[in-house]
Amino acid sequence: MANKQISDKWGAIGKANAQVVGIVAAASFITIFCLFAAHSVWVQTRYQAKVTTAKEKAHSQLQKNVKAFSSLADSYQAFDSKSTNVIGGSSNGKGDNDGHNTKIVLDALPSAYDFPALTSSLEKILIDRNLHVTDITGIDDQLTQQGNSSSPSPQPVPMPFSFSVGNANYLSVQQLISALQQSIRPIQIDSINLAGGANNLTLTVKAHTYYQPAKSLNITKKVVK
Repeated sequence: MANKQISDKWGAIGKANAQVVGIVAAASFITIFCLFAAHSVWVQTRYQAKVTTAKEKAHSQLQKNVKAFSSLADSYQAFDSKSTNVIGGSSNGKGDNDGHNTKIVLDALPSAYDFPALTSSLEKILIDRNLHVTDITGIDDQLTQQGNSSSPSPQPVPMPFSFSVGNANYLSVQQLISALQQSIRPIQIDSINLAGGANNLTLTVKAHTYYQPAKSLNITKKVVK
């Protein structure tokens, strides 16, 4: 009888231990699950906070851009509508110094490399002053520059050239140099060589002008991590 009572007690103890182990295991599982869930919620909340901050920043920048666009449009209209342009010509005229300011700016610093257009402009300047053109030379770098059509941070690209005129006199040379300095397209003279007599001069000029690739505006997407 005593042995049976002892055996029953050990059985009860074993059941109690099993129940305790089960309760501890369940409690541990629930605790670990809650910790992982809390960590996941914290990570998600932190990510959403970053997304919200990025959206607010983008929205604020967009509002600034809209205001800047409106101001830029007004400035553009005021600049282009002046009756006298930036080089003293008439906005509605058809002379060498006439034209709207925006066209003058584009002519002064073209966004595309075009060496034949440059030589045509030089030839017109020389012929309009009754100078005998003997040579217009340069390096037509069209193949290399055609891939340089736009850039996020464009910089002026030099275009070297040279030309020679004959049967000139001192006055015509002075007038030509003045015309080059007043040209809509900026021309920087590198060297001048004169040979011959006062009324039979041969003039050789080495100079360069510029073009500047268009500025590219890239709209990008930002991944918030």
